[in-house]
Amino acid sequence: MEQEQLIRVRMHDMQQQFSTVLLKYGFTAVKAETLSQVFAENSLDGVYTHGVNRFSRFIQYVQQGHVQKDNEPSLVHAFGVIEQWNGNGGPGILNALQCTERAMAIATGNGIGMVGLANTNHWMRGGTYGWHAAKKGFALISWTNTISVMPSWGATEAKLGNNPLVFAIPYHDEAIVLDMAMSQFSYGKMEMKAMRGESLEVPGGFDAQGNVTTDAAAILASKRPMPIGYWKGAALALLLDVFAAILSAGQATKAISASAVETNVSQVFIAIDLSKLHNYSSIAAALHSIVEDYKTASALGDGALRYPGEGVVRTRKENLEKGIPVDKEVWENIQNL
Repeated sequence: MEQEQLIRVRMHDMQQQFSTVLLKYGFTAVKAETLSQVFAENSLDGVYTHGVNRFSRFIQYVQQGHVQKDNEPSLVHAFGVIEQWNGNGGPGILNALQCTERAMAIATGNGIGMVGLANTNHWMRGGTYGWHAAKKGFALISWTNTISVMPSWGATEAKLGNNPLVFAIPYHDEAIVLDMAMSQFSYGKMEMKAMRGESLEVPGGFDAQGNVTTDAAAILASKRPMPIGYWKGAALALLLDVFAAILSAGQATKAISASAVETNVSQVFIAIDLSKLHNYSSIAAALHSIVEDYKTASALGDGALRYPGEGVVRTRKENLEKGIPVDKEVWENIQNL
């Protein structure tokens, strides 16, 4: 994409525009405020694929009835530190935030808490919930299954979801947050690269002829993204789907894929109250030592070594100062909603 196609939008203005649209489509003021904040923060942090670039599609799914804007999650079963909830087709962001909060509440009383969430919608950026928990002093492990979008290693037909996985832990006044899909590149990242006419940094899948390629558009057309770690990533994607479906009592990728639109996905949220650990007082120093040692490794080229989430903090600061970069056409579409 040509540089002149990008404009800069201030965080406040973006959030206000999102909120205006959400109110127009019938969301309550409280839900509109939360949703607009998350979509804007995702964009502020540089995850445009699950922020500003995804907002119009979210509204489309609301209009089509795939996202039931008024539905709330409900408790189905509880035993000890485990709870299973039904998302009832409500907005994925709101359902995921509520279940993250619930997992933290259970952990506050027991040290650890797990919430399985069935029949929910796309949670947008999985890292949202990692940052949310870590900022409150909790460690979080969370994942979701998805519609089938990736072949297993050695196969050509997509039977696996890219099943994003999140690990998060507080670090200084920020957090270390790993948020990754099981495909080498998420579909959102490939869609953005294709829209901008850019190549992927490393091979991310196969073209229609079965050749390994960095051409995002060719991978999207063939529907053959490459799993991370080849067969290992494929196996991890399978097991994340298995555990998401079992722990939430929800649907697995096969059932989700029976619909042309991704909905009724299954998610898991495991929160750990670090303050309950015997070594709590030494955790900060231990983390600092680990990260400092990690950064002493010699880097190839001019790039500095970064821990997961460090780049997000840098991008957040830059976008707060300069405004969030947005494609003109994308922004105009949102304004026209």
